[in-house]
Amino acid sequence: MNTETHKIRVNEKAVVSSIWHIPDHYEHILLIAPGAGKDMHSEFITALHNGIAEHDIMTVKFNFPYLEQGRTAPNTPTVLEDTWLAVIDAVMAQTGAPREKLFLSGKSMGGRYATLLAAKIDGFGGLILYGYPLHAPGKTEKPRSQELTAIHSPMLFFQGSRDSLCDLTVFKPILENLNPPPELVVIEGADHSFKLLKRLKRSQESVYQELIDKSAQWIKKIGGGTA
Repeated sequence: MNTETHKIRVNEKAVVSSIWHIPDHYEHILLIAPGAGKDMHSEFITALHNGIAEHDIMTVKFNFPYLEQGRTAPNTPTVLEDTWLAVIDAVMAQTGAPREKLFLSGKSMGGRYATLLAAKIDGFGGLILYGYPLHAPGKTEKPRSQELTAIHSPMLFFQGSRDSLCDLTVFKPILENLNPPPELVVIEGADHSFKLLKRLKRSQESVYQELIDKSAQWIKKIGGGTA
């Protein structure tokens, strides 16, 4: 496996870093966006990036401009979406892969902006959402899900049963009305960051491994191939 680092220009003011794990033989490419609070070097993103690549899937993780610049306030929605577009264009140009071989994924906000993009541009292999931020804490009456109805690519959601940003009693009926029907994997006892209750006596590494294995299996199932 080769590992490459690439700088990707988003606009005249912003260039972001990305790290590409390139297996010797791969058919599919997974792009992984970070959440709002931590950049692509976080433990969570790094675990996904490294682990899924071990399944012979090329993985690309990247920063948003504000994270690249060490700031805490996210960029405007336009810049966040433009970052996704720039990364997609760079990967397709470098690899020659068609859009249907690309899978978009992200933690929380990074994943939500993947859905906003996929609602406008069709033809991706699929989307994987790790901790989809359905609503603000305690604001279950204001779900952010309208864009999901416009997505025609397959979707896989991983949600913690204690996620304060995604009440499953609200989320499940929304997913049931989507076409094609998404897959939902609930991690029992996990919060929005997939951290577990101590009384469950389950290691954090085992949670990451479950996300890695099921993500890789789903990509191979949707895109063709064996995990």
